[in-house]
Amino acid sequence: MPTSAKLSAREDQAGQLRRLPWVGIVWFGALLIVCYAPVLNRLVWQWATDEDLGHGFFVPLVVAWIVWRDRAKLMAIPVRPNYWGLLLMAWGTVQMLLGAIGAELFLARTAFVISLVGIIVVVCGFPVLRALSFPLFLLLFMIPIPAVIYAQITLPLQLFASSVAAGVLNAIGIPVLQTGNILELANGRQLSVVEACSGIRSLMSLSFLSLVYAWFFDPKPWMRAALLVATVPIAILANATRVAITGIISANNPKMAEGFYHGAEGAVVFLFALALMVVCHALINRIYRIFHNATPPRAVHA
Repeated sequence: MPTSAKLSAREDQAGQLRRLPWVGIVWFGALLIVCYAPVLNRLVWQWATDEDLGHGFFVPLVVAWIVWRDRAKLMAIPVRPNYWGLLLMAWGTVQMLLGAIGAELFLARTAFVISLVGIIVVVCGFPVLRALSFPLFLLLFMIPIPAVIYAQITLPLQLFASSVAAGVLNAIGIPVLQTGNILELANGRQLSVVEACSGIRSLMSLSFLSLVYAWFFDPKPWMRAALLVATVPIAILANATRVAITGIISANNPKMAEGFYHGAEGAVVFLFALALMVVCHALINRIYRIFHNATPPRAVHA
């Protein structure tokens, strides 16, 4: 690119930056942080203390990186403030207050995202909101699912993982008796598939990573939804495999199934799940290319 063209592009980008409503962005952003400080503080504390939510720290960082990477496209969108966003901000405020009064953390935390959407509409307009729809959706992955739904999901996953592990162990000649989520081995050792081993942790983290992976490596928007759906059986299969491996190790060397080794085993199985996701992505693309190439081109009528 000639030097003059580069300078022109930089000047145009600088002009777009100056045209952004920085006063409104800073003002509403600071107001949002102040109003939701108690909610955000407790959310960050839960990320730090709950192993199932450790990925929460990465969600806002990844979202910020996506927005920064798309900054040129975002700055090219005309800024059209729309005061309908005030209704969204009011909705978020009411929901946050109801969540605080009723001690319903999920309501209070999702209210933060709703208020953020309202601020974007008020300051920048609906076109900018549409451009930011994907990173805003990613923000939901930093919020823990409601306890009621969590309980409904974890128990079936625990029982499924226990059943698969029992079947695998019996199939390879290791006698095991399953009682609910408890596996009793022939050496007298019991293997309890607790909530942390239900697979919900890897499911939430893998779902978030599948969306980010598809955004980085595949331009097709529908691929994000496809990989998100694919992560459900992948995470369940990977977790059942982990429980089965733990059972095999417990039957031969119980000490190797505890502490550091158990955590390392979980990390390896999670990497295995990531590899399965990459393979699934390649398989979906292969099927897509086969059908795309097999579809005859439409006739063009004069």
